[in-house]
Amino acid sequence: MKNVPELFGSLVFNDKAMQERLPSTVYKTLKKTIQRGAPLDPGISDIVASAMRDWAISKGATHFTHWFQPMTGITAEKHDSFITPTKDGGVIMEFSGKELIKGEPDASSFPSGGIRATFEARGYTAWDPTSYAFIKDGVLCIPTAFCAYGGEALDEKTPLLRSMDALNTQALRILRLFGNNEAQRVISTVGAEQEYFLINKDLFEKRKDLVYTGRTLWGAKPPKGQELEDHYFGAIKTRIVNYMAELDEQLWKMGVPSKTKHNEVAPSQHELAVVYGTTNLSTDQNQLVMETMKKVAINHGLINLLHEKPFAGINGSGKHNNWSIATEKANLLDPGASPAENAQFLLFLAAIVKAVDDYQDLLRISVASAGNDHRLGADEAPPAIISMFLGTELSDVVDSIVDKKPLNQLEKKALEIGVSVLPQFPKDNTDRNRTSPFAFTGNKFEFRMPGSSQSIAKCNYILNTIVAESLALFADELEKAKDFNTALQKLIAKTLKEHRRIIFNGNNYSDEWKKEAAKRGLLNLRSTVDALPYFINEKNLKLFIKHKILTEIEMHSRYEIMVEAYCKILKIEALAMIDMAKKDILPASEKYQKEIAKTAAMKLNAGVDAVELEKKLLTKLSALTLAFYNKTEELENKLLEIKNCHDLLAEAKFFREQVFVTMQELRSIGDELETLVGAEHWPFPAYAEILFSV
Repeated sequence: MKNVPELFGSLVFNDKAMQERLPSTVYKTLKKTIQRGAPLDPGISDIVASAMRDWAISKGATHFTHWFQPMTGITAEKHDSFITPTKDGGVIMEFSGKELIKGEPDASSFPSGGIRATFEARGYTAWDPTSYAFIKDGVLCIPTAFCAYGGEALDEKTPLLRSMDALNTQALRILRLFGNNEAQRVISTVGAEQEYFLINKDLFEKRKDLVYTGRTLWGAKPPKGQELEDHYFGAIKTRIVNYMAELDEQLWKMGVPSKTKHNEVAPSQHELAVVYGTTNLSTDQNQLVMETMKKVAINHGLINLLHEKPFAGINGSGKHNNWSIATEKANLLDPGASPAENAQFLLFLAAIVKAVDDYQDLLRISVASAGNDHRLGADEAPPAIISMFLGTELSDVVDSIVDKKPLNQLEKKALEIGVSVLPQFPKDNTDRNRTSPFAFTGNKFEFRMPGSSQSIAKCNYILNTIVAESLALFADELEKAKDFNTALQKLIAKTLKEHRRIIFNGNNYSDEWKKEAAKRGLLNLRSTVDALPYFINEKNLKLFIKHKILTEIEMHSRYEIMVEAYCKILKIEALAMIDMAKKDILPASEKYQKEIAKTAAMKLNAGVDAVELEKKLLTKLSALTLAFYNKTEELENKLLEIKNCHDLLAEAKFFREQVFVTMQELRSIGDELETLVGAEHWPFPAYAEILFSV
């Protein structure tokens, strides 16, 4: 590998490249847009485009693309070359400011949620100058937003950018009240931890369920899983080390600061974590991480699985979203040392506690998907109930404020915000709670609910928005207060008292917590179908409209897209099960029974009457195979019944309550058959082979 500092960002039109290639005045103008969110000066677009083109060509690029994030969960791109024909039959390499700023991909085949008719094809991509352009596979990729002909957002980036503006506006109002007039911008920051599985490519290709759906629809439990806890943080195998080394190199070239890599809990499961950055940039980079992971795996004869639950019976994969807010100079979630800083910290903490409690439904929706239901709905890390972990020390501070009792660390002195000296909170002031959905970890919150395949844009634009709402309400109250300190103390105490129910430091997996959460009035939205209708309730519509994140039309559109995606995924999985059941499992079972019958006949012909084993096997296999056939037929009939559903939500409920349940029952029979049918007859690789062969 080359010198890493030289390698890092070598394929990114970053600050260094811009400084070298742009005139000083143009560079400074563009930097204002990037750093402060100032409006982009259209007069500089041609100059930036020319410099970007020359830089890209010097790196071997021949094409450019507007790289965007439609509501499919992945990125999209249309490649155009730089060439422009000349009169003498040659070409020149051109790239204009107009081409940089605006693109026009066909929008008819992307999810729109009823915003437009499918035959209306026009859509626009608009350059996002706050996220650096980069080169991927010889193509200059320009991060862009994506909207419909009428201006409605059709992507994940647009509401994310809007939410960052909303958070900035409201957080600055709060900072000004504390006398901070230096901060020019408040941003949210994110560092994403990405979990994934690696399996052999040749075994993957023999599993139609993995090929079609990304997860195994069948699979008996292997003799060994993760019981010995020997894979987590264990020595990384050479083949995986080589994969991770190439992955790092490719990501570093594109400016993605991949930092940590290790084995995860389940066999064949691993994790990659990146250094935190501005939320918009980190979201783009996480998309690059997922895409690059898959590409690099092929080079090593591997397949990267990003499904939330590719294998039953062992841990699924999530994506921990480490979220914080900061100014140019300070992390606003760092508890700090002085009374003023601590008072400010506690106000921001109270805003987040209120936001998470008031908008539990939106946070659950932000991670809702058919794949993630296998983790959250199955009470796997973490469960579907939203709660916050603050740790013992910080929770004691909250209790002392709410209950007006002495704080032990202060030698029984009463805590008075903005007057009494607060304790210095060390960054690691408590043990981590791996079962908590939303845990404070020193100077940030770790949101552990996102699924491994999901874009982090949605959970972050929701986080930004709900916190912006809390801060707006706080600013409204404090700006008209006659005595700021008194009003501040009352506001923090009142807010924490009203929303303390959302704080829970115990075991989120326990049955006791489910009962306690119900007593507290917390939501338990176990499935995507349970959660999605909350997206368009009046409270949430008002929230997004107020802060100009989404219009009512855009919200109903996204709701429809999410419900429709759920139905489509379940339908694909059901059809894949039926296909494999009829074409693979049933013939395999029948063939194996035939072999057993032949063995019994041979024994009898040889005068051996001891065929009790064969009779037992045939009886059990025959009964299971018949039950398997009947359940397959039942699943087929369930799919036919869907046409009777009167609307999209009814269809989704039918998929969840009827189709999915039948699929689980069919799988149970199929997995039992796998334990009886001889390995040489079973039509696809077993779990033990897949999970322990890399």
